[in-house]
Amino acid sequence: MKVLVAVKRVIDYNVKIRVKPDNSDVDLTNVKMAMNPFCEIAVEEAVRLKERGVATEVVAVTIGPKAAQEQLRTALALGADRAVHVDTSAESDQRIESLAVAKLLAKVVEEEQPGLVIVGKQAIDTDNNQTGQMLAALTGMPQGTFASEVVIDGDKAQVTREVDGGLQTIELTLPAIVTTDLRLNEPRYAKLPDIMKAKKKPLDAKTPADLGVDVASKVTLLKVEPPAERQGGVKVGSVDELVDKLKNEAKVL
Repeated sequence: MKVLVAVKRVIDYNVKIRVKPDNSDVDLTNVKMAMNPFCEIAVEEAVRLKERGVATEVVAVTIGPKAAQEQLRTALALGADRAVHVDTSAESDQRIESLAVAKLLAKVVEEEQPGLVIVGKQAIDTDNNQTGQMLAALTGMPQGTFASEVVIDGDKAQVTREVDGGLQTIELTLPAIVTTDLRLNEPRYAKLPDIMKAKKKPLDAKTPADLGVDVASKVTLLKVEPPAERQGGVKVGSVDELVDKLKNEAKVL
């Protein structure tokens, strides 16, 4: 079974985000970039499936500028067999939105015909939590979102999902799409020999035009502002005083 796993290039989670002086966007000048943490979990799960003999091939795919190949090479170092890069450098002035990403991934799925597609449940930059669900709708494949456990048995996948009321286990008929939650696994670190080997693994580059997908943005970004500075806390002497402050000062009651 072939497993297709999608990864995204985002600002490293350890970096403090800066907003441009004109509030037009986030300032990416000299900012460290990394693979989206949920995508790392997706890659790890795909590699584990291969190590268990369930998967025969792991293909990593990303959509982004040429620099995003760095994250593909990381996925290859972690155990993916080959990679596909949908290069959006020509659309550098466009914000590639979730629907456009899903459409591009749907074309890659059509070409690769994987038995399982694994994507992170969301990216830490936009936090949309949309791409996996949109991809399922476009491909007509069943989906298991927010997965904390995935068990493959023949042509079925049992996915344990994290939901508000606890855990829910569903059964999907393959091919299917799974989006990963934090507790699915703990990603490994790439070893130096694997990083060197990854440089020789095949990486196929395409463009949105090659796939026949229009990635023009449908949303206009008006303004970006940093979050408000957190105010200092206060001590209260009684429950009545706490309720009064929540009601009359914080206005949350």
